[in-house]
Amino acid sequence: MHFTLYSRGYCHLCQDMLDALMLLHTPQRPFSVAVVDIDTAGDAALLARFDELVPVLFADPAQPELCHYFLDEEKVRAALALES
Repeated sequence: MHFTLYSRGYCHLCQDMLDALMLLHTPQRPFSVAVVDIDTAGDAALLARFDELVPVLFADPAQPELCHYFLDEEKVRAALALES
C-alpha cells in the first residue's frame, strides 16, 4: 500500500497527520508514504487544488481523498484492509 500526503513544510496539521498515519504502520500492515510539499512541487495546478485543504491524504490519487485536515483512521484502516 502506498499513500500520498499533500502537505506544506510549515503546517503543523500536516505533521500531525503524518505522525498519526505512521502510528498505523505495522509489520503486518506495511505501507509507504510520499509526502508532496505543494509549495515546492512546482505545480501551479496542485497548489490551486490543495492550497487551503492541506493536509490531504490519498491511497490512490485517481480515487477520492481519504481525508483532509485530520487523519480519518477508520478510512485509512479500511484502505489497508482492502490491500490485504
